[in-house]
Amino acid sequence: MQKEFLFAGFGGQGVMFAGQLLAYAAMEEGLEVTWIPSYGPEMRGGTAHCFVVISDKPIGSPVTRHPKVAVAFNLPSFTKYEPVVAAGGLLAVNASLVEPITSRTDITQLRVPATQIADEVGDLRLANVVMLGAVLTAYQALPLDALRRALEKHTPEHRRNLLNLNYQALARGAELAAGMVQSA
Repeated sequence: MQKEFLFAGFGGQGVMFAGQLLAYAAMEEGLEVTWIPSYGPEMRGGTAHCFVVISDKPIGSPVTRHPKVAVAFNLPSFTKYEPVVAAGGLLAVNASLVEPITSRTDITQLRVPATQIADEVGDLRLANVVMLGAVLTAYQALPLDALRRALEKHTPEHRRNLLNLNYQALARGAELAAGMVQSA
């Protein structure tokens, strides 16, 4: 059971934190994990992406050409990574920022208005956690409780005041995806 994820967006959207949180949650579940970040040259607003590979066996390569799951936080990431999602895979997009719909018929697109939901929860910075909740509901690589535990254990001290909002964002993303999966 090897599961590959790609998270991509602009720097400052929480792309790296989303990947790290998934990696921490998988490690806490006793799985093998790799997390490989890649940043553009800009400090904020530039490109950022990371690969997360989770497996119950040793991982041969930390990077994959055709991830089973790609999470696009913005339009440039959708445009760049939509073609590389593995057939039968999942392309999750922040529908608040990405209008196009994939023309591919061999993948599932999960449209999550993550920025809008994060705003409703109380902090725009939580769009990444909304996306994680939705993705892990649609593509069950780990239980949501593992992410909750990872948030509790790995949220930095200066962000602990956002812990309850993170839990709400995770739940809202999961609720949205559960509704989409049942209605599909």
